[in-house]
Amino acid sequence: MADKKQLHAAQRRTLGQVWRYIRRYRLLMLLSILLAGVTVGLTLYLPILLGEAIDNMITAGQVQFDIILSLLVKSAILIGATALLQWVMNAVNNAMTYRIIRDMRRDAFRHIQQLPLAYLDTHPTGDIVSRVIADVDQFADGLLMGFSQLFTGVVTLLGTLIFMLTFDVGITAVVVLLTPLSLLIASFIARRSFAMFKDRAAAQGAQTALIDEMVHHQKVVQAFNREAEVQARFDQGNEQLRAASLRATFFSSLVNPTTRFINSVIYAGVGLVGALTVIGGGLTVGALSCLLNYAGQYAKPFNEISGVVTELQNALACAGRFFELVNAPAQSPDPDAALPPVTGRVALQNVRFSYLPDRPLIEGLSLEVKPGQRVAIVGPTGCGKTTLINLLMRFYDVQEGCIRVEGQDIREVSRHSLRAAYGMVLQETWLGQGTVRENLLFGRPDATEEEMISAAKAAHAHSFIRRLPQGYDTVITAGGGNLSAGQRQLLCIARVMLAKPPMLILDEATSSIDARTELKVQEAFGRLMEGRTSFIVAHRLSTVRTADMILVMKDGHIIEQGTHDALLRQGGFYTHLYNSQFAHEG
Repeated sequence: MADKKQLHAAQRRTLGQVWRYIRRYRLLMLLSILLAGVTVGLTLYLPILLGEAIDNMITAGQVQFDIILSLLVKSAILIGATALLQWVMNAVNNAMTYRIIRDMRRDAFRHIQQLPLAYLDTHPTGDIVSRVIADVDQFADGLLMGFSQLFTGVVTLLGTLIFMLTFDVGITAVVVLLTPLSLLIASFIARRSFAMFKDRAAAQGAQTALIDEMVHHQKVVQAFNREAEVQARFDQGNEQLRAASLRATFFSSLVNPTTRFINSVIYAGVGLVGALTVIGGGLTVGALSCLLNYAGQYAKPFNEISGVVTELQNALACAGRFFELVNAPAQSPDPDAALPPVTGRVALQNVRFSYLPDRPLIEGLSLEVKPGQRVAIVGPTGCGKTTLINLLMRFYDVQEGCIRVEGQDIREVSRHSLRAAYGMVLQETWLGQGTVRENLLFGRPDATEEEMISAAKAAHAHSFIRRLPQGYDTVITAGGGNLSAGQRQLLCIARVMLAKPPMLILDEATSSIDARTELKVQEAFGRLMEGRTSFIVAHRLSTVRTADMILVMKDGHIIEQGTHDALLRQGGFYTHLYNSQFAHEG
């Protein structure tokens, strides 16, 4: 019972959010309803003309050809006008639907950029993509069917009853008394199919996430000969999706045949009662023909609405998944204040942070960095080096203590102004689909051609760029798959060199570059870091010898700090790390 209440509450919330999008285009919706009313009125008036035509030809030798011809001309005009108005109504419905879908996807993409990294780190990328693309497409199909058929169907039901009342109250009563059977059956099945469609959407999202992950990392899958295991996982997910889809489709498809059966009973009832009335002289044959036509038109919306209700359950289930993403809490709002002019003074005061409440990572971390200092951060894997970088960039917020830049708590300034003060090169490179030029200008779109080429030369990327098919206009695939790992990293380094930020973060920035090129890039970094505060994360300790300060981290704490020579003289943990590295290399 509790699950059913939660399900109904979820449906109501989803409907409320859907309405907030629809009401932006309520004028179009009113126009659609108006057009539905006019087309239904014209459609229902047509049987009256045909009934009159029948009454003017039913008596032998008394066929009124002039009247019949006039009625046929009117009928033809009526059919043409109805077709035109239906086309206009469909155009309005399409315009309304796809504007709503455009707004939903735009809001989703904007919200994704405001989500905290913690959300993106804990949700599969493929599932997020599925919610924004596949689920919204399914919702669009249901919404379009709703606009196209639901309005027309409801107006047809009401209009048909009104027209039938003008002919015979008794026959109309037969129709009204049998109608609730169709409504009850459709409602009963629709309530149960919502949960099934929700399960299907979840299975589809999981399958999309698996495909995205495996295609993206296919080299690793093949390198470790895991094709069979991955295929087994895919088959299992595919079977779950098949079962969920079959269950939802089969159960929801029961609506149409059951409502058709009830509607056939209604049609037979109208025919029987109407025939008896004609025999008794209460109706003409033309009027009975008109009533039978109305009975058929009255039944048709039930068949259409039953299909619409089924599709709407699927649409609402998909919309529910979409709104789960859109309703996910965004990162804390940005203050309007910007950082003062940055000289590179950074301070960490009693910082505490953990990804999981029961697993503390960084505790009581304090640090003072002077403008222009080169700070190297070293330590074993998992000690908190990259986490410290995430906190400096405010990808995550500290849970206790504070981080100050130029004496300003970074939580009291906008993220934009903070991140504009840093240039960042990570071990994991990122290049977007586009030309080499577009990727280099990503951090500084207003740079000149000369500045771009100069930065590429400083990063030792210019020579390999010239060898590309179209040089700087060569298109890079998403992720830079058509470049080597070293080339991707050189482009990322050149991008930062072009931006010339006041502070630098280098997280294993030369890990994919050969030793000869690394020496040249280190020289270029040396020139770039002159006068700039720099944070350098490195596993190869040979790359941090020239740092002004080396922070040795272990279990989230700074256990040693000093210059390379001073730390070696101490003979502590850094010395152990340094010597073990070269012992391993030997």
